[in-house]
Amino acid sequence: MDQNIYKLVYKVSHAGGFGNCFYLKAHNLFVTNYHVVNGFHTVTIRDNDRNPYLAKVVLVNSSLNIALLSAEGDFSSLPELNLAADDSLAIGGKVSVVGYPYGMPFTVTEGSVSSPKQLMNGKYYIQTDAAVNPGNSGGPIFNENNEVVGVTVSKFSNADNMGFGVWVEALRKLLESVDAIDRDAFQVQCDSCDELISEEEEFYPSCGEKIPEGVFAEREQSELSTFCEHAISEMGVNPIIARDGYDSWTFHKGNSEIRIFVYDNTYLFAVSPINLLPKKEVERVLDYILGEDFVPYKLGIEGRQIYIAYRIHLSDLTEESEDEICKNLVNLALKVDEMDNMLVEQFGCEFSEYSKKED
Repeated sequence: MDQNIYKLVYKVSHAGGFGNCFYLKAHNLFVTNYHVVNGFHTVTIRDNDRNPYLAKVVLVNSSLNIALLSAEGDFSSLPELNLAADDSLAIGGKVSVVGYPYGMPFTVTEGSVSSPKQLMNGKYYIQTDAAVNPGNSGGPIFNENNEVVGVTVSKFSNADNMGFGVWVEALRKLLESVDAIDRDAFQVQCDSCDELISEEEEFYPSCGEKIPEGVFAEREQSELSTFCEHAISEMGVNPIIARDGYDSWTFHKGNSEIRIFVYDNTYLFAVSPINLLPKKEVERVLDYILGEDFVPYKLGIEGRQIYIAYRIHLSDLTEESEDEICKNLVNLALKVDEMDNMLVEQFGCEFSEYSKKED
């Protein structure tokens, strides 16, 4: 596989989970599954270096299970990606499934076409024995010529060697409407007449087809999510671009990465892997860590990784305590931004591998 291919595949994140998307330079749009972005009109996409970009969902077709995203950013340096010809797949043909399964780093799995035209629930799909895992949805399926033959959509639960994808023909049909897209609006396409509408109605005006129920609805945030995103905003970070799954946020403040998440439905954690211990003269930095009072935060070491953390029990988050907890979260971000540089300059520590690289 062409090693540049990975540059075109991005992780999609929002408050409900994550999936994948891939870039079509000819249209300056990203492609994903409708079910990956269902309930969200704005999402975050991240490249293989974890750089985040805000993206608007500009067109969905729930019947085809495809959505198109328009992202903020300059993607002109990315290579071209070609779509395979219709009906180009044959049984036994070699394919690759590409994406970020389970939210892990970029992964490629290879296999063969089990059926180029498998009928399920009244629709035809590509069936492959290439490994497909949760989180692969929305990523591309490539043939041996590095052409897109489909969009990964699912696997059967408790079934090995059975992954499925939406035909490239369905994607090509959706792309025929690209010129009519308003890239500042959320639009729904009728699978019968191809009409695009941007306001919620019961039926498509042109053909009278019933519009799928709830397709315009946006998912409501929980009280905890609203609280956390208020704190992230107070840090000077756009909380939408920080979303990294359900009750989970990942972003950078200065060089260091900050992760806010709920653990075991019990604790709210804010953690930052700030630095690595120096390879020599470790005693000086250890004496500093043991001798300083970091309350309400804790400093810890795992291997060479130094991290700072803040933890509360969810039951402690009340109307009376939320201002103080919000302040502690914000101050954690400020402390992280100071400490990572200080530990490098005074103790010879290295920046963490999760740190944002200087341009």
